[in-house]
Amino acid sequence: MRDLKNKLTSSKNSKNIQNRRGKSFGYQVLGFGAGGTVAAPYDATYLSIAGGGGGGYASGGGGGAGGVLNTYGGTAITLVGGQTYTITVGGGGASGGAGPAAPGVNGANSVISGTGITTVTSIGGGFGCKGGFDGGDGGSGGGGGYGSGNPGGAATPGQGNAGGAGAPNLPGTPGAYSGGGGGGAGQAGQAGAQPYGGAGGNGAAYSITGGSVTYGGGGGGASDPVFPAGDGGSGGGGNGAQHSAPGRASGAGTDGLGGGGGAGNGPNAASAGGDGVVILRVPTANYSSSTTGSPTVSTSGSDTIIKFTGSGSYTA
Repeated sequence: MRDLKNKLTSSKNSKNIQNRRGKSFGYQVLGFGAGGTVAAPYDATYLSIAGGGGGGYASGGGGGAGGVLNTYGGTAITLVGGQTYTITVGGGGASGGAGPAAPGVNGANSVISGTGITTVTSIGGGFGCKGGFDGGDGGSGGGGGYGSGNPGGAATPGQGNAGGAGAPNLPGTPGAYSGGGGGGAGQAGQAGAQPYGGAGGNGAAYSITGGSVTYGGGGGGASDPVFPAGDGGSGGGGNGAQHSAPGRASGAGTDGLGGGGGAGNGPNAASAGGDGVVILRVPTANYSSSTTGSPTVSTSGSDTIIKFTGSGSYTA
């Protein structure tokens, strides 16, 4: 899987600080007699994943995965010593429930903001639609509901892939309806193919935590009446449901991976999308230990990894 790149540039403030490196006194001195100094700027890499979209109900489509932005292995961002960077982790979108027919809800955005960086905004996954309607646009698009080839939602460029279309009605097969799969970080959602639900698009693998983890799978589309529904994509996508009892229930998108929720049908409800995650990787020599929001902190090689599964902050 290839990493998605989001090249960011430092603001004038951080650039000016960097330019002071050539002066004889190094970084700006505070309280000269006391010897206080401003900490040097340093580079950090990140992975930002938004919340996945919720699945739609009634031959509906799967939710799209949360949008993915990352610089691991690519262009770093420059953090300014002493400045606080706010982390917002997007929650998964609600599902369309179990009736009456209803679409899911888009996932919420994940955001990194603060002095010296361009704000990073990963867009929430698009909702999976109910039967007869189009999937929602988002980081990755949600799957379309059954009908006359209702299309899946569009993806945000550079953050994910489109959702799959719902299957058109086929003459002579009354009641055989199926929804499209939600788009994933690494692959578009599959279209429904009567009488089968479309699979969610697979996610993409990143190694920012030191080992390869797949994030951002799309939710599977529902099937009708007893045929297989679409599987969720790798990276936390939830399975689509069958229109049967006790046929397969839908699955929720996985929290911390930004997966899309599976679609529902008949007695089996649709499911919600998974929450996103924001991960910062900084040199251990520069790590300040100043955080809010209770992130998980670990090390890999010479770096410290700060993993936010809920909103918080880091002071560089």
